[in-house]
Parts: sequence; C-alpha cells; structure tokens
Amino acid sequence: MNIRHLTGRTQPVSPSQQPGQVQKQSPLTKDGKSFSEVLQKVAGDGKQLQFSGHAQKRLEDRNILLNEMDLVRIQEAVDRAEEKGSRESLILDGDHAFVVNIENRTVITAVDQMELRERVFTQIDSAVITNRT
Repeated sequence: MNIRHLTGRTQPVSPSQQPGQVQKQSPLTKDGKSFSEVLQKVAGDGKQLQFSGHAQKRLEDRNILLNEMDLVRIQEAVDRAEEKGSRESLILDGDHAFVVNIENRTVITAVDQMELRERVFTQIDSAVITNRT
C-alpha cells in the first residue's frame, strides 16, 4: 500500500517534476472527473456555479469530494437563495457547508463536518439546507 492509496490521490508524479516538488492538480470528484468538467455539464442555463481559489483549496485540504448530484443540489440551493433575494448564503448539504456569494454564484469556502462544529459563520444573510436523498 502506498501513500497515494491512503490519500486517495491516483495521479502519478510527472517525470519532469523535481523531487520534493508538489504537482498542483485540480481536485477530482468521486467519479474521477475534474470539477470543471462536472460544472460545465451542470451549467445548462448559463448560471454556472463557480468555486473560488480559496474554496478549491479548502475542498482539497479537507478532502471534500463532490459528485455531479452534490453540485446539482448546491446549485439548486443557490437558485432558491437567489429567489429570496439573498446575497451571501450558507448552504448546508449533509456533512458539508458552503458559503456562497449568490450574485456571482461563487462558492467562497467549504467546510467539512469536523470543521463545521467549531465554526461561526459571519456576514451571511441566509442559510439553505439541501434535501439529500
């Protein structure tokens, strides 16, 4: 068993990569697709959900893997918040939470269950709880 197996990282190290240098890669979904691939598929109406650089780093650091259905639920939650006139919303989706700028449709940060217990969310004007089935 190697470290890639334990961490869930399956991408091999590039031969051109210097020893000790970490290769930056975009996080993958549970299905092995990149977030950009899944987001392009989900964004059928031109209102594409985006992830800030900070949010992408938090997803990777906290090992939060999202599949296409997760992204659809988050996008639907953003749509509901937008209908109510929200500007900054906390989206609670199962064991994960996302702070989203509704106007820009951008996920600002992502928090897992462990971090969720210790967090105080400020500067939000709404919260949306998704229906995980």
